[in-house]
Amino acid sequence: MDEVITVGDAASFRSGQATSFLDSPPSSSSLFFPNNLPLVSAFLAFALAQFLKIFTTWYKEKRWDSKKMLDSGGMPSSHSATVSALAVAIGLQEGSGSPSFAIAVVLACIVMYDASGVRLHAGRQAELLNQIVCEFPPDHPLSSVRPLRELLGHTPLQVVAGGILGCVVAFLMRNSN
Repeated sequence: MDEVITVGDAASFRSGQATSFLDSPPSSSSLFFPNNLPLVSAFLAFALAQFLKIFTTWYKEKRWDSKKMLDSGGMPSSHSATVSALAVAIGLQEGSGSPSFAIAVVLACIVMYDASGVRLHAGRQAELLNQIVCEFPPDHPLSSVRPLRELLGHTPLQVVAGGILGCVVAFLMRNSN
């Protein structure tokens, strides 16, 4: 696409006096729900993964906890679901040889590695530090410190489940178009 938009074209676009179907301004429905497969797939996979955490928490702990929809950590990994849906949707739309797909795959690998590696171990360290602080005597200056967040990362199973969820969402979104 070697087209150049002139100032006159931009002005007619803004005023709604488009000259062809391709130059018509976006409809109000496309502003609220973009027709961008990778973006919609990624957000949908994220929302679905966060919603599923309510049910996986109930299965594991036998209690309903709607706060899990806003927490990090847990089953499935919403980070993994988001980046895998993004990468698969870009691959389906632009092909596996595109630079965008390569960037998305590298991003997905970094995010998934971080979720199951660095963040998981940071959460385990936070758990240990909280236990140490709980054993301090009440007059110790650190005994009243707010506890650290312990559920930061994901187990490898949670990362894989999120990745599979993201791939499925991207495939289903592609097939729905």
